[in-house]
Amino acid sequence: MDDKPNPEALNENSEHLFSFGVIADIQYADLEDGFNFQGTRRRYYRHSLLHLQGAIEDWNNESSTPCCVLQLGDIIDGYNAQYNASEKSLEVVMDTFKKLKVPVHHTWGNHEFYNFRREYLTHSKLNTKFLEDQIEHHPETMPSEDYYAYHFVPFPKFRFILLDAYDLSVLGMDQSSPKYEQCMKILKEHNPNTELNSPQGLSEPQFVQFNGGFSQEQLNWLNEVLTFSDTNQEKVVIAIFPFTLTPLTVCVWPGTTEMPWQSFGLTSVWCVSLLVTPMMVATLRILLVYTTST
Repeated sequence: MDDKPNPEALNENSEHLFSFGVIADIQYADLEDGFNFQGTRRRYYRHSLLHLQGAIEDWNNESSTPCCVLQLGDIIDGYNAQYNASEKSLEVVMDTFKKLKVPVHHTWGNHEFYNFRREYLTHSKLNTKFLEDQIEHHPETMPSEDYYAYHFVPFPKFRFILLDAYDLSVLGMDQSSPKYEQCMKILKEHNPNTELNSPQGLSEPQFVQFNGGFSQEQLNWLNEVLTFSDTNQEKVVIAIFPFTLTPLTVCVWPGTTEMPWQSFGLTSVWCVSLLVTPMMVATLRILLVYTTST
């Protein structure tokens, strides 16, 4: 889907500042078409690569080149693990991304963890923390190595923050680790179903195995970054996986459903997230950022 600015909504004083691309749920696999977990949506595993190629072609040919692209998770499908094809499929998609002329920032979704352990992802090409911005004299804004999150500045007075929605999760964890035990305990306290991926009968349906949550440590770090942005009058874009249809509500546990920045007096905080579409690949080809003087 394309999101172009409405010329009628921009006055003569509007100034184009920068643009960035967004893509999510590529879920590539070298497999015949299939269906989602519920059997309600068709999935085009091989065809998804064509959507990515089309998006990259559009980004490269934009008259105003985007500053970067946000890849919001589920880059390959979980079925790859069943066929021992995880690394090969990831290589195919990453080779396709090499044709893009601008940096790509990756977040991790549940399908990354169906295919790989967290330790693998940390040392893979899907870790783009090397693109982070470090704020001098503010060590509190440096993220911990215990979760995958960072922030960067694509344009003066704009800060992008990538969050780790599987910081607390049973997916991709060493089952003998204390953190895995902690997460399983949280999950079973809120989900009595035998099938932990089922939300049936739950008053809090986000407590399913394919979801995850933020640790208090990560939320404290986010608090510090938002405080810095608030003090310095920065506009903030937060990239995260995943969202529900309810505005500003994240499908994460434990109990972290309302976004933590609502208490801040920030000038602007925008959320960037895409839900899977019937075609499986959710593509927001370009976002243009304008400023308007009145």
